[in-house]
Amino acid sequence: MNLRTELNVRPSAWSIGLRDPVLTAGSCFADIIGRRLVANKFKSMVNPFGTTYHPLAIHKLLSYAIYQEAPAPHTYLENQDIAYNYDFHSSLSALGRPTLQKTIQELIGITHYFIKDCRFLLLTYGTAWVYERVDTGEVVANCHKMNASLFTQRLATVEEITSSAVEVVNAIRSINPSVRVILTVSPVRHVRDTLPLNSLSKSTLRVACHEISQAIADTEYFPAYEILMDDLRDYRFYRDDLIHPTELAEDIIWLKFGDAFFDKDTKAFIKQWEHVLENLAHKPFHPGRPSHRQFLVKTLDELNQLSAHVNVAHEIEQVKSMLMESPIDP
Repeated sequence: MNLRTELNVRPSAWSIGLRDPVLTAGSCFADIIGRRLVANKFKSMVNPFGTTYHPLAIHKLLSYAIYQEAPAPHTYLENQDIAYNYDFHSSLSALGRPTLQKTIQELIGITHYFIKDCRFLLLTYGTAWVYERVDTGEVVANCHKMNASLFTQRLATVEEITSSAVEVVNAIRSINPSVRVILTVSPVRHVRDTLPLNSLSKSTLRVACHEISQAIADTEYFPAYEILMDDLRDYRFYRDDLIHPTELAEDIIWLKFGDAFFDKDTKAFIKQWEHVLENLAHKPFHPGRPSHRQFLVKTLDELNQLSAHVNVAHEIEQVKSMLMESPIDP
């Protein structure tokens, strides 16, 4: 019996190689895929400005990096003696505004140069609900637990999201004409908006992604949302909060992402690298046994072979250290 309506992803017209720089930006899925790209030795920058949920805020952050523009002074605030910026995630905070300004400006510069060289941009939209400041009318990325009376909530329109995306991608291509865009909708539900309004939000994002992919060349949609909602629609694929995907669900989505975007050689490397990682995680009962030392030497040889393709200096030093700390039993 087939107990799943499995979603089979068609291979993309492009492939992502280990040497292709990838920038991920947006909601939780950008973190999930980004971390796995990094773990598998892809050249990646993962959500440099922190997790951001709605498209207008994501696009604004990218614009800062494209133009190397400093956030306006009125976007900074303090709450309980901590400095924040309305356009950035709360992980970007400091004990004083000057320190935070310096951190943000350095991050904008680093991201600018990564954008100039990246081959792929993965954008993940989490919600179409936006919060606007009452005093300026500007959309914020994060309210930083300020009083709710300072903001108004509204649903961004498909046209607004599409127009904003076209503008920011055109700006990116003015400094990097070859960048390709992968769009996704986060499968994580925003239950604070209520489930009916979350559905309204996700459907708005999904239509917007379709319109964006039609309006911008070299743009594709990856169905992360549909894989979890329609294929893995069982609570065994959800964490205890019944909202976020389990590691198994993330594994399945990652495999389908690979089916869409990785070529044969990249898939072969990932399989080999998984084997190496398993070896590195191995905890022997008797480290001094000759067989274990042979195991470490074999792992070191494999790492030395891989060093021609990816940077494995840290792992090589790790194995050498294990060999030094593994005396031979008499």
